[in-house]
Amino acid sequence: METSLHRQLKALYVADEAQHEVVLGDYRIDAVRGKELIEVQHGSLAAIRDKIRRLLEDHRVRVVKPIVARKTLVKLPEPGAEPISRRRSPKRGTLLDVFDELVYFTRVFPHPRLVLEVVLVEIEELRYPGRGKRRRRRRPGEEFQIEDQRLVGVDSHHQFRRASDLMKLLPSRLPRPFHTGHLAERMDVPRGIAQRIAYCLREMGAVEEAGKAGNAILYQRKRRAA
Repeated sequence: METSLHRQLKALYVADEAQHEVVLGDYRIDAVRGKELIEVQHGSLAAIRDKIRRLLEDHRVRVVKPIVARKTLVKLPEPGAEPISRRRSPKRGTLLDVFDELVYFTRVFPHPRLVLEVVLVEIEELRYPGRGKRRRRRRPGEEFQIEDQRLVGVDSHHQFRRASDLMKLLPSRLPRPFHTGHLAERMDVPRGIAQRIAYCLREMGAVEEAGKAGNAILYQRKRRAA
């Protein structure tokens, strides 16, 4: 079932509802703006990878990827009831979370007809106790279902057209060449996240391997990044 968040983001890009959920060949497009197809994907980019690859054969496509920067959890006693409590989730998404998704999207992005737009958003998540398809578990015995997610506000938009655009998310003063230990230290992230970032940039053609320092792979920027 479509969430309010998905519906609100479509309206943010295309106000005319007649241009929402447009059938194009074998696919249903979230929104159409002129000659550009817009797909809003709150879930994994892997789920729309093949669809986007096919659409790019003949169309310009904008993939809108929301990342939840702040979330308020709204507890309901049952579906459709009035809220009984609200609290701010401690989890905060950042722009770097886009690399979690790009791991599965490197064979699609970059592409001359593709724009990846990352939107940092604040949302409300309505949830109630129960079991079901959309259930989540916090602690043993505390299962709940998500009734809806609603857009509260948009913090920022970030457009990526080339792999070199993603390089701008990296620190400016990295060693040359660098390894993922350098990346983790300068960005203040776990080594695993740094490895994911390096993998994405290598697969997209922004960096290339430049030997080793002990067991660590060294990377350097390609002169002509995609």
